Amino acid sequence: MPFPKFDLGPWLAYGRRVIRLTYAGVKSKHTSQLAAGLSYYFILSLFPLLIAFAAGLALVPLPHLFDQILTLMGRFIPSDSMGLVRGVLRDVISPHGGSILSVGIVLTIWAASGGVAALVEAVNVAYSLPDTRSFVRKRLLAIGLMFAVGALAVVALALMVLGPGFGGWVAEKAGLGAVFVALWPYLRWGLSIACAVLSIELIYMWAPSARRPFRTTLPGAVIALITWLLLSSGLGLYLRNFGKLNKTYGTLAAAVALMLWLYWTAFAILVGAQFNAETMKTQDTATPTHEQPKTTPASAA
Repeated sequence: MPFPKFDLGPWLAYGRRVIRLTYAGVKSKHTSQLAAGLSYYFILSLFPLLIAFAAGLALVPLPHLFDQILTLMGRFIPSDSMGLVRGVLRDVISPHGGSILSVGIVLTIWAASGGVAALVEAVNVAYSLPDTRSFVRKRLLAIGLMFAVGALAVVALALMVLGPGFGGWVAEKAGLGAVFVALWPYLRWGLSIACAVLSIELIYMWAPSARRPFRTTLPGAVIALITWLLLSSGLGLYLRNFGKLNKTYGTLAAAVALMLWLYWTAFAILVGAQFNAETMKTQDTATPTHEQPKTTPASAA
């Protein structure tokens, strides 16, 4: 029995068209300038957010979890910038001790929600949607996104930190067999990637003024994650081998490198949003509208 033939031609043509339209949309909507503005808001939000997470993760019964997460973040953030982040956190957290939890949460709600609110506006620009929601509603949405996306990001990083021993502990407590222990190194990476994609997916679903279904925004979330990984790795490779920011910016080199990384992060998120917007436009134009045939009354005999 012959297998049915699967023609890749239309799919390749569709993919090329969407990529071409995404590139045109990124240029026409000044995505690069929007990402530069978002990097300013992100830098204001980053340290209060990390301070609050440091206080919250201190309650988790895993020793040095936050330090391990920072070490893992150092794989994506430029090394000089990571040193700056560690220095600021050390100076802020150490003098306050236990009281930093309440202070950190207050600062995070005010500062980080401002950065997410700016991201919500930028995503609506990518989707070409007017945003008529009130300031209070948008700020509450930004706070909800901040906690949801932040929690998923922490889970993704924590899964990468947890080693094979954690799989054995879970198998022992839950009564799972040796198969789970053997598969755990692969499961934890798969779950980590799934949490990272879902964190971006929530932005694409909740940020637009008109809600989008999950299946229509998932491709953009995957594109954004891949773009972010490539840009972060490329930036780190360039700064380690070619870029000498300290010769130009002196003591500000670490801060400039951090701004560059945040810029590429915002740019990757907006590229994914633009990809989703163009995908939905292409699907809408490709779907024919079936009109009802007009009937003319029969003439009297």
